[in-house]
Amino acid sequence: MYKVLYNKRISSNSFEMAIEAPLVIKKAMPGQFVIVMAKEDSERIPLTIYDYDKEKGILYLIYQVIGASTEELTYVKNEIFSVAGPLGNANEICKNIEEFKDKRIVYVAGGVGIAPVYPQVKYLNEHGLKVDVIDGARNVDLLLIRDKIESVANKVLYATDDGSYGVKGFVTNVLEEHINDYDICVTIGPIIMMKNVCEVTKKYNMPTIVSMNPLMVDGSGMCGACRCEVDGKPKFACIHGPEFDGHKVNFELALKRMNTYKEEEKIKWEEMKERLSKEA
Repeated sequence: MYKVLYNKRISSNSFEMAIEAPLVIKKAMPGQFVIVMAKEDSERIPLTIYDYDKEKGILYLIYQVIGASTEELTYVKNEIFSVAGPLGNANEICKNIEEFKDKRIVYVAGGVGIAPVYPQVKYLNEHGLKVDVIDGARNVDLLLIRDKIESVANKVLYATDDGSYGVKGFVTNVLEEHINDYDICVTIGPIIMMKNVCEVTKKYNMPTIVSMNPLMVDGSGMCGACRCEVDGKPKFACIHGPEFDGHKVNFELALKRMNTYKEEEKIKWEEMKERLSKEA
């Protein structure tokens, strides 16, 4: 069991959790993830590391309620059953800063994708790289951690679908308007958003890194659930990723796989909410 310091709502459907997990974060790097289990019989949930304090041994996570398992996480109070990690590979730029010091870098985030963007931008800022961020969401309520990302980014440009904050439109509109300002793009968020970002950057031959978030079970490459197709070859997001060359990812296949269990998940979510309401 791991001690939970807090588990608080930060938007209508997003939460931030702080966990005492010194061994988990001891060697953690931006871009890696953990797998958590609310209780002993819970499903395993992969969550990208949002932030960490290695001196205090605290791991910070942001998650969005999108189904039964994440709904169950909202009921976690003082303890969480399991936190496994760090898993996956660190961000390519953070690992190889010297190679990118002369590059003009932009991060494009969508929704809760700003959570994994933050530690990368923070790390690069601490090591002398000034990068810009384009952050988008459906409305202003879903633009998370604005103060934090603005404190570490060189510049932040916002886009909302309804125009409630920043530019009315999509992150792709903002990116294309400023495309000549950058040499490389990193995009994290919903698969359809990353697909659209890659379609823009491909037109301008801009190298683009995406962070894939497919279905995942064990996080060690054993189950094969997180299989993606990259450059025509199968890759596992948990051990080969989560980052890949966005221009080589088969997004159509990824979208199809993400929708495989939609009906089953809907049924499970309703059952979970009914059970949790009785236990509360």
